[in-house]
Amino acid sequence: MAVSNDSPILQLREGDDVAVLKRTLKAGTALESARGPLACAVTIPAGHKIALCDVAGGAAVRKYGQVIGFAKGPIVRGEHVHSHNLVMLPYEREHAFCADYRPAILHPEEQRRSFQGFARPGGRAGTRNYVAILSSVNCSASVARYVTERFRGPDFQRDFPHVDGVIAFKTQGGCGVDPGGPLQIIRRTLANMARHPNIAAYVMIGLGCEDNQIRAIREAHALDQLKPGEIAPAYMTIQGAGGTRKTLEAAVAAVQSMLPKANEARRTEQPLSKLLLAENCGGSDGNSGITANPALGVASDELIRHGGTSVLAETTEIYGAEHLLTRRAARPEVAEKLMRQIRWWEDYARRHDSSIDNNPSVGNKEGGLTTIYEKSLGAVAKGGQSPLMAVYDYAEAITDQGFCFMDTPGYDPVSMTGLVAGGCNVGVFTTGRGSVYGCKPAPCIKVATNTTLYNWMEEDMDLNAGTILDGTETVDQVGRAIFEKIISVANGEKTKSERLGIGDEEFQPWFPGPQY
Repeated sequence: MAVSNDSPILQLREGDDVAVLKRTLKAGTALESARGPLACAVTIPAGHKIALCDVAGGAAVRKYGQVIGFAKGPIVRGEHVHSHNLVMLPYEREHAFCADYRPAILHPEEQRRSFQGFARPGGRAGTRNYVAILSSVNCSASVARYVTERFRGPDFQRDFPHVDGVIAFKTQGGCGVDPGGPLQIIRRTLANMARHPNIAAYVMIGLGCEDNQIRAIREAHALDQLKPGEIAPAYMTIQGAGGTRKTLEAAVAAVQSMLPKANEARRTEQPLSKLLLAENCGGSDGNSGITANPALGVASDELIRHGGTSVLAETTEIYGAEHLLTRRAARPEVAEKLMRQIRWWEDYARRHDSSIDNNPSVGNKEGGLTTIYEKSLGAVAKGGQSPLMAVYDYAEAITDQGFCFMDTPGYDPVSMTGLVAGGCNVGVFTTGRGSVYGCKPAPCIKVATNTTLYNWMEEDMDLNAGTILDGTETVDQVGRAIFEKIISVANGEKTKSERLGIGDEEFQPWFPGPQY
């Protein structure tokens, strides 16, 4: 899509009832649209919606050619369409499992790109080379942090130039949780994070009396079954070691023994089939579904054509657009698994006397997003057009190639934690309001949806998709730029968040159940 004209409004699909404003327009501003001339009834902010036609009370309102909500009462042509006159109501979507499935067309082997990554045992590849300290429970989180503080500064960089750092994953929980699903989720998250291809070695620290016993994690996820070439991990508890100081010294000694081996790693040529891309958005605005998200969809499709994998998430942020995914599922069981996750979230919201439509945040709404249907239709664009090959539970190890989906909440740190624990070794994060998110151990590329944001927060934004609205680049051109940036970052280029040191505090596993 190119925005080549000077019109201050953008109608996304023929037959849409609304258009999006590229800039703030004052009341009385005269406009031309595909559906005839109109005038702004009130001053309408940039990124918000204007009615292109009269809409009867209770009637569906369409954007992207899809339903984004229903009119609370009559909406008059030229009115601002937002939370005051648009609501979410249930309606039947045509899920039509696999109806639009088409196999992805891959580039010939000889034309597929590669990147410079760290070869890992088992055939995987890392884009970074870290040593990790994992706390199994909040009670050991401080000790995990204390360990990392011993390995900072110029001396560390001089002695271990091929190690990106020693980082801590500080679990905010791990005890007093439902022993069923919630405890299994935290164990799976920790075990799969320990195995992450960007982590060369790890130490796991517990308190000793917590529900989330390290022994249980090791047994349930076969952590003791090391592959040839893997660095042996270390496990310890504060109670077992004799207190905080003794645990700290034992963990520091373990890391010191691991670092020389981790420092032997070197980047070598790896096929893009070993890249797993985490796709996420946060601080979205009315431009997200027009610029950055569809551009990321282009990059996602191109990565898949080279044999790579991209993973969409945030189940509450595809709600109302899930039919666009079930229709292109590779197999009926893939679509059905996605629908089971959707139904779980519907039930979860009911049990907590809540609504999934509570998802658009204050910032989302200020940026022009009204309902979860509208937000989801823009968010799902990150997944491009490739067929849906697999659906995963939270933090489940990703083993399929191609376009996949993972069940996560919409809250960014929790969602990205699940994706990274699943094995994603690079991430792209789109934002319209200005998220400064980073996500060690995986580098996180941030894409601004509009030029104003990019210029204002240039130290945090890696790429500007606002050029699409400006009319200087197309969605395809920005998508290609994102794809090239993914490869460059996989090769070792530091993202803006990495340069700022962001990413050490963002580890947040999901706890979906009660705490006792």
